[in-house]
Amino acid sequence: MHIPTTLEQARSTLAIMLGVAAAEGSPSDADKECIAAATHYVFRLEEQFGLAGLTPLSPYRLSTLAADPDVARQAASFAAVMAFVGGTLNSAKLSAVVKLADALNVKDDFVHDLARLALGDLHEAKANMIRANLESITGRAWATDDMGPWLQPYDAEPDPALTTRFQALERLPDNTFGYAFAEFYRHNSYVYPGEPGALNFEFAVPHDSVHVLAGYDTSPRGELLTSTLTATMHRSHAMSGHVLPVILSWHLGIPLNDVAGAAHGAFDPDEFFYAWARGEDTVADVFAPDWNFWWSAIQPIEAVRNMVGLSVPP
Repeated sequence: MHIPTTLEQARSTLAIMLGVAAAEGSPSDADKECIAAATHYVFRLEEQFGLAGLTPLSPYRLSTLAADPDVARQAASFAAVMAFVGGTLNSAKLSAVVKLADALNVKDDFVHDLARLALGDLHEAKANMIRANLESITGRAWATDDMGPWLQPYDAEPDPALTTRFQALERLPDNTFGYAFAEFYRHNSYVYPGEPGALNFEFAVPHDSVHVLAGYDTSPRGELLTSTLTATMHRSHAMSGHVLPVILSWHLGIPLNDVAGAAHGAFDPDEFFYAWARGEDTVADVFAPDWNFWWSAIQPIEAVRNMVGLSVPP
């Protein structure tokens, strides 16, 4: 869902982003690229409405953002992203974002995570992100951050019938979504849900469907963009369950668990905000309970892309 903003709200959000970037000195080129990308892809403004003439926000301008909860949440989310652009845990920038979120009356889980990170409590922040991710995917509350048994259930209880159903996708016409999904698994040497070592159907199918439909590979860059698109398509725990975990994992090199892995430097400002905007423009959510993967699998892949609202980027 795209969040409509006035020019004043957009400019105020961009000013907030610049303020976080400048918390400890001059903004970097990557900081400026972030502001330019948000200007273009999210706010859909011409370049001259971006960096030029941005000024610190007065209490009045902050209050106008706070009056619209969706716009305020987006502003705080973009500020949070700016805190990580440099690829490190910067306590000054993280603290600035928490203070800003308080001024905007944004009390989402991700603000708690940022406060924990600013205090150096990486363990608690990661645990909360894992729980948020599980709650976002499953739609139910989780009391534990041990996702291993849920994420890989077929190690203890294989499901051969489910695996056979996936193998049948390989026999579909090559223009179908199901065939493309099977090719994605073959190309990446993945095992299908139901087999030992495979990931839970409840996560693997929607997540990998986004990969296939959006055209993102499984590199650190591709994983970061896939989760960013998912965040704005699915909306549930967008920052705490999707965006922050992959920024930590694939940009800062901080693994959340043994399965996910980690890498440095996968964040690309232009591609990140393009993925954010693509997720906003979707018209169907492949993580929603009513998404029918098996029905979609037998449809032409271009028809499924149109149905979801995802075209492959040029």
